[in-house]
Amino acid sequence: MIEARRLHILRAVADHRTVTAAAAALYLTPSAVSQQLAALEQETGHRLVERSAKGVRLTPAGEILLSHTNAVLAQLERAEAELAAYGSGEAGTVTVAAFATGIAQVVAPAVARLADTAPGIRIRVQDAEGDASLPMVLDRQVDVAVAVEYRGAPPADDPRLAHVPLYAEPFDAVVPVGHRLADTAEVPLAELAKDPWIGPYPGNPCHDVVVLACESAGFQPRLEHSSDDFRAVVALASAGAGVALVPRSALNGMDLTHVVVRPVDGVAPTRRVFAAVRRGAEGHPLIRPVLEALGRAAQQA
Repeated sequence: MIEARRLHILRAVADHRTVTAAAAALYLTPSAVSQQLAALEQETGHRLVERSAKGVRLTPAGEILLSHTNAVLAQLERAEAELAAYGSGEAGTVTVAAFATGIAQVVAPAVARLADTAPGIRIRVQDAEGDASLPMVLDRQVDVAVAVEYRGAPPADDPRLAHVPLYAEPFDAVVPVGHRLADTAEVPLAELAKDPWIGPYPGNPCHDVVVLACESAGFQPRLEHSSDDFRAVVALASAGAGVALVPRSALNGMDLTHVVVRPVDGVAPTRRVFAAVRRGAEGHPLIRPVLEALGRAAQQA
């Protein structure tokens, strides 16, 4: 008989590609993870992982088991949801991981709404970049992620996750007040090819959006200054350090005295935001109201 908790460990190893990283995500020791993998190999009668200097990869037998693992764990999430519904499930804690502007845009309004509509649900919010929150959901560190589409992100049909689209917003061009394009109604990105740029670090989903937009305009941005905090990005633009693309909602409440904000000429780069939970958990009586409240907040934003 295969134990479900060992399947969870197998998926964590496949996701993180090293025993050490998987152990850290699961709050286990590396030796405990290795022991559970060895026990799983005994249960199945197959070698499931191969170790090398670069980490761990699944064998063909491991890949077969992983494909069933995703279905089994999703079904267990559904079982928990139905049991919680049977026991009313009207009170409990749901942990939500979201990036800073996502917290302001949809999470905080959802928390306020739930205080009226579902007072038994307590929300715990954790600040996490759009690419960090999805692994936190998969590793059961949080229940809900508010994340951003990015290159390499799990697709909408990923068997491990259920996606709920929330909103899409354009990036606007931010240039110093004395910039040569400050008086234009819309900023053609190609005209910024020779400017110094300010933007998020590689790995941040917004970095991908900026780079892809510039590549579509025919150039690679010369990123001279890096920050994942858009207030810092705007402050540097205000000081004349360069130009930037910033999600529109991130500009709310900022001091824009020394910069000019303009739409991008043509098709604007866009940030697409969604909520994600472990597949099968979307019907849980604690999680379903949270997803609904996030959706309502996104509609009203």
